Amino acid sequence: MEGKEMKAKYAYITHFLLCSLLLVLTFCFATVAQATNGYFSNGYSIESKALAGAGVALPQGSLDASTNPAAMAFVGNRLDFGQSLFNPNREYTVKGNPSGFPGTFGLTPGTEESHSKWFLIPSIGVNWKLDDDNSIGVSVYGNGGMNTDYKTSTFYGSSPTGVDLMQLFIAPTYARKLASNHAIGITPIFAYQRFEAKGLEAFQAFSSSPDNLTNNGHDNSYGFGAKIGYMGELFPFLNVGASYQTKIYMSRLDNYKGLFAEDGDFDIPATWTIGLAIKATPDLVFLVDVQEIYYSDITSINNPLLPNIQKSQLGKDGGAGFGWDDITVLKLGVQWKSSKDWTWRAGYSIADQPVPSSEVLFNILAPGVIEQHATIGVTKAMGNSELKFALMHAFSHDVEGPNRLEAPGQQRIELKMHQWEFSVGYSWKF
Repeated sequence: MEGKEMKAKYAYITHFLLCSLLLVLTFCFATVAQATNGYFSNGYSIESKALAGAGVALPQGSLDASTNPAAMAFVGNRLDFGQSLFNPNREYTVKGNPSGFPGTFGLTPGTEESHSKWFLIPSIGVNWKLDDDNSIGVSVYGNGGMNTDYKTSTFYGSSPTGVDLMQLFIAPTYARKLASNHAIGITPIFAYQRFEAKGLEAFQAFSSSPDNLTNNGHDNSYGFGAKIGYMGELFPFLNVGASYQTKIYMSRLDNYKGLFAEDGDFDIPATWTIGLAIKATPDLVFLVDVQEIYYSDITSINNPLLPNIQKSQLGKDGGAGFGWDDITVLKLGVQWKSSKDWTWRAGYSIADQPVPSSEVLFNILAPGVIEQHATIGVTKAMGNSELKFALMHAFSHDVEGPNRLEAPGQQRIELKMHQWEFSVGYSWKF
């Protein structure tokens, strides 16, 4: 009997290693580009995407570690794979002619659209029960969103103008039940980041390292952080969940140390989420999540354009950045299991957007101005497997403000974006 148990454990470990390798290889060939709540995705699993990102208090699958590591204690042995087709539509409009005054930086009037509009985004996770109380798993997912590709010399440099950001997270998780309906989980997060900037030659005079400002191809950085979480059933009709992700400290982007503050430092901000799952009936659940994202902790993201560009060079600690603020996201979801084979989902989220009207000039490169998402989705169970779908629409939103490098009242810049995302996934319970 002991021999059989030992073989079973070895089989689990072998499967774990093979699936972990599969997860990494999957993303080696993937492009991740999302811009929803700033540049964080509103959800990572198909179920979460269908609920507008809600679900910190409701276990669903092996990608739950992206939201709450404690949920992995309740999802059992399973493999989840998702593929999303993401369609962000971004544009900027310059209103008013350049003044031509010495020392000003007026832009060419008109509207320009970003030409990169379609992206494939995979996600994958696997989870194993070691025994009734302990589980291990791996989730792989991504962020992105500062991807723009304007086929023009927006800042009078080379064409095209824009940036490309990808962030990949590999998240092994250990979760343990404290009691039958309560659990904690911990996830070390290994992060990979890829960045490129084009068309910023006009800012070389303001840079501490002009040769490391723009048009240097893709540069890579690596980092580490962690996420902890709790999930529990307080009453038969009420689950609670909470998670906290630390700042993820990344190695510097040396090829862009003349652009980002602190010599190319571009860490990933901390975030926390709390939420409720209210079970009106065993088959009908209402979800409420609140998330906070601390963009202000990242100097290269939070530093404003003015007065920083006048007082410090780009790439220095006080160099100009994107001026992003912290944001709070409210996520609402509903899940209804109409039969043993069909589960329906819908969600709505509303968030602050991080771009102040005073910071529109630099944020032509990163117009993360979305505030509201609506989502729907469905899961069809088929024995030990599931087929899942989700559809997201991010409503059009714009931010308008002055070109602060022009004469007062001379020019205004409007940033605008809306999005669609269609996701399909497959799960296998083993």
